[in-house]
Amino acid sequence: MVDICDGHEGAAVNDGEGTRAGEAQGRRFGPLGTALVIIPTYNEAENIKVIVGRVREAVPEAHVLVADDNSPDGTGKLADELAAADDQVHVLHRKGKEGLGAAYLAGFRWGMERDYGVLIEMDADGSHQPEELPRLLTALKGADLVLGSRWVPGGRVVNWPKSREFISRGGSLYSRIALDLPLRDITGGYRAFRAETLRGLGLDDVASQGYCFQVDLARRAIKAGYHVVEVPITFVERELGDSKMSRDILVEALWRVTTWGVGERVGKLMGGRHGDAPKP
Repeated sequence: MVDICDGHEGAAVNDGEGTRAGEAQGRRFGPLGTALVIIPTYNEAENIKVIVGRVREAVPEAHVLVADDNSPDGTGKLADELAAADDQVHVLHRKGKEGLGAAYLAGFRWGMERDYGVLIEMDADGSHQPEELPRLLTALKGADLVLGSRWVPGGRVVNWPKSREFISRGGSLYSRIALDLPLRDITGGYRAFRAETLRGLGLDDVASQGYCFQVDLARRAIKAGYHVVEVPITFVERELGDSKMSRDILVEALWRVTTWGVGERVGKLMGGRHGDAPKP
């Protein structure tokens, strides 16, 4: 089941069906527990202090994990300084640049090993506004996974060229159709997971990166029957540093989404179980 929520408790809706916070399809959700905001970094020295400070101010009870891919610009050292001054800030030093998906997976495992109840994906560059975190966490009280969505009513992007918006909207639309997923923003990376949701997604065989990593986790959550909520966010284009988007990431996303979509359709034609798809 997928809902679109305006971010206020008790306001999730899906085709006219009301969903109270804490309930979905007769389910009662347990308490969230402590949240861990995972911020992957590679050369984000200009942004890391500001974004961590904004997270700590927006949700003071949350912890922050900076997952740094051995940034040559000293981002990891700056993160260490933040952690030394604040026991709710942590740093995961990785050997090198292995991609967004690998960094998030490492962060998820780090957080689950330490019994955090909520794992949150957030960019380091300010595109994902920490001030909107309370909206995602409120929605998560009645969900397994919350997606911050640019393409639902109330969502928007700021300072994006039309070409970038076309790629993002087109990627979500193509994935929605190819994979038969009832989501408006499948490629977005501002997300809040319950820890038990991640444990149920089978993360050991996730190998995709970038856009495709986000599509893969959303696909797995829907096919596993988890309750997913989309809440509107305002996505702001970075002001400092360089975007990590590349042609290779886009090509990988197109190839994998097409492969998954074809695999599901072949499985149905062959009498396979609904939702079966080849492993990434």
